[in-house]
Amino acid sequence: MSLDRQETTRADGSDGNDKTALSKLPKLPSTTSTQGKLPEKKPVFLSGVRNAVTEPVVAAFLAGGVAGAVSRTIVSPLERLKILLQIQTVGREEYKLSIWQALKKIGKEEGWRGFLRGNGTNCIRIIPYSAVQFGSYNFYKRFAEPSRDTELTPVRRLICGGAAGITSVIVTYPLDIVRTRLSIQSASFAALKRESAGEKLPGMFTTMVLIYKNEGGFFALYRGIIPTVTGVAPYVGLNFMTYESVRKYLTPEGDTTPGPLRKLVAGAMSGAVAQTCTYPFDVLRRRFQINTMSNMGYQYNSILDAIRVIVAEEGMRGLFKGIAPNLLKVAPSMASSWLSFELTRDFLLGLEER
Repeated sequence: MSLDRQETTRADGSDGNDKTALSKLPKLPSTTSTQGKLPEKKPVFLSGVRNAVTEPVVAAFLAGGVAGAVSRTIVSPLERLKILLQIQTVGREEYKLSIWQALKKIGKEEGWRGFLRGNGTNCIRIIPYSAVQFGSYNFYKRFAEPSRDTELTPVRRLICGGAAGITSVIVTYPLDIVRTRLSIQSASFAALKRESAGEKLPGMFTTMVLIYKNEGGFFALYRGIIPTVTGVAPYVGLNFMTYESVRKYLTPEGDTTPGPLRKLVAGAMSGAVAQTCTYPFDVLRRRFQINTMSNMGYQYNSILDAIRVIVAEEGMRGLFKGIAPNLLKVAPSMASSWLSFELTRDFLLGLEER
């Protein structure tokens, strides 16, 4: 055998022996496979945000803000018309027209902007108002539940809703009084005397400052809050109680939630019931909110005095002025509010599972 072949044989034999020896050594874990099994690290900030928004009370708070903005923008023209009708009295009947004629009057005199007059402030107000209302309702429910994950009785829903209504009013009331002023200052009431037709009207912030400076400081921004709370507490309580009861009734057997159309129906019914039962308090609220407005004030001494004067001068119908456009708006308003609330809330709660 040649030397070359012998060297080759030795080399082959050496390699074989080396491979056999190496195969007997314990195998170390693969770096690639170990890295693949490590959990993916997510940014701490994003993880914290996700954990926060999937908490039920926070999800309800955020979804409530979305619901408020959507619902109020949809019905803004009818909302403004309702306010103009509410502040009318004997000798002030510029808007004593049918709903359609009154809307045409607004459009003719103020243009398309007239339909949305005060809506910017209303959205700025309604987003925190609705957010606080839905969020606080879910917060109060925790204390009212007999045990975890049990359904509340209608009475407990009424109480929790009432408490949520009071909380939301106290937090956002100054924006509500400013919204009322903005809604009527461009209307064609003879009592609102202006130097010229082209006079620039004050905006939200300026109006708030003027009320604070000229009408009594901080407490002027809360004028009319007592009739407001008196009306809002039962209204919100009835709204939550009626919606959840009707929603449960409309849920098909075997399902946990009704479809979107059934939710819209439940929302419209809850709004109509709550609004009709508490509407006189809404009229009182508007009257007190313009109590010191130049040439527009109603000199009422108290809530009972206001009711007595309104009934004496305007009859029982005076306590329900503006209810027609209000009922026309309440169906789409509350229906869209509840539907958008549930869709947004479910989306936020679903982030926890992703």
